Parts: sequence; C-alpha cells; structure tokens
Amino acid sequence: MEIITDDANLTSAGFHWREKDGVLALVCGPLEQDGFTNAFSTRRGGASPMPRDALNLAGFDADAAENIYENRRRFLRLLGGEWTLATCWQEHGREVRVVANPQAALSDRARCDALITDRAGILLGIKTADCVPILLGDARTGVVAAIHAGWRGTLATLALETLHRLREEYGVRAQDVRACMGPAARACCYEVGPEVIDAFRAQFAYAAGLFTPTRPDHARIDLHHANREQLIEAGVAPDRIHIAPLCTICRNDLFFSYRHEKNLYGHVGRLLSVIGKTVRQ
Repeated sequence: MEIITDDANLTSAGFHWREKDGVLALVCGPLEQDGFTNAFSTRRGGASPMPRDALNLAGFDADAAENIYENRRRFLRLLGGEWTLATCWQEHGREVRVVANPQAALSDRARCDALITDRAGILLGIKTADCVPILLGDARTGVVAAIHAGWRGTLATLALETLHRLREEYGVRAQDVRACMGPAARACCYEVGPEVIDAFRAQFAYAAGLFTPTRPDHARIDLHHANREQLIEAGVAPDRIHIAPLCTICRNDLFFSYRHEKNLYGHVGRLLSVIGKTVRQ
C-alpha cells in the first residue's frame, strides 16, 4: 500500500504505520512500548461509500449501521486481541466519564468528551474528523484515557480536567503519564475567526504563540500546541508528549476532514483513536 507521507518525520515523532488487509492505522510507539495498545485510524480499507472503500467508524446518521460495524470489526482485527470498545456521544464539553468494567462499557449514546479506565480488555475510543485526539497512558498504574479536544474542548481545558480525574480516581501522577496526540487540523490549515481568537487570548497567557494571522480578524490556530501546554502545565514531561505530524485537512487522502469534506459530499466520516491496556497472553 502506497503511503505518500514523510516517514522520517513520523519516526522521529514516535509514530509508525500498521496495515492489515488494506486497513491502515498510525501507532504511537512509546505508548505501545509502555504496554498500551493504541491506534489512530485512517480512512483506508473500509466498506463505506465516503466516497468509496472508506473506514468510517462512527456517524450512524450519515452511514449505514452495517457499514460502521463492519469497519469497526476490520479496525479491531488490525489491533489484535479481545477488546470491548467504549465510545461516547461527544459534545465539545468538559465531561470525563469512568468506564468501570467491560459489561458497563459506554455506548455511543453516553455523553462526554473524555473516557478513563484502569481495566484491561477495555479499548477507549474517541471519534474525530479534524479535532485533536489525545491518548494518555500511565505504565505505573495501567490507567488509560482518551480525550476529544476540538477548539471548544481545548478552551475548556479538558486535558487538565482529565488529568485531575485520573489523579482523583486512580492516584495517577502526571509525571508518570505518557501522552500522544493524533492527526488533526493543524496550524498549516485550520483557520478560525475573531470569536475563537478572542476567547483563547482571554483564557491563556501563551495564546499569542498559538496563532498565525491570515486576513483581518482571522488566523490559523495550533491546537496541538495549546494542548501540549496544558499537559506540561499539569506536570507531564515535555519529552513524554508525542505529536503526530499529520494534518487531516491537507492529508484528506488519508483522513476524514469535516472542514474539507462537508461541502463536497454532504456527509463526513469519522476516525477513531483508541487506547487500552495490552493484555499479555
């Protein structure tokens, strides 16, 4: 399978590709080495007509349920092992939910934007199509988290809130956490208007470093940088934060992008970013 991207940049950032039967995903190597199964899906190798052979993993209002379930089956087969997938209905808010056991794994209808668990066999999944997916793993406790951070979630400091809940629920120490951020709309392409610019300037002292002006009252925003600053502020070591150097907007051949596709097809697929504690056989 041809992958038109800079693999040297990916490797230096700590990522590598994994492919099986045409399904392609990006994996964070340091998280995997710490004992956590993880992957960021691409659009390749699926059964959905978006526009064709797309691995759409969510959005039952825009795709047939049988397509989505088949795509999830293919994606999970790529990861190997036996997993219970826990996802949620994302609202661009600050709600963090605990997944207590496989039997209580959340359905797509549970409303939140971050999931946490310490249970083996549960794969936490966050759905995106430009927003920043953040995966956290703590090798000391075996705890994992999956965070959906669009500009609203970033503004609401959802990454900080998730680390607070991890400490509260499981005694996780920020210095033990490894974090990775997957493909999303990056500063090369993601333009926002005055309402976003003003809100970030009012909230964050480092806001000036997040924006590249484009035209009057508009700028491109770097949400990866903003979330990295939040993780560091919480105590996560900078060298334990890994950021995938891929943009969903300009790499629409690999990823779904709401901004790029919403006016092309009238519907947009969803990527899935997942993490779970690897069960050794």
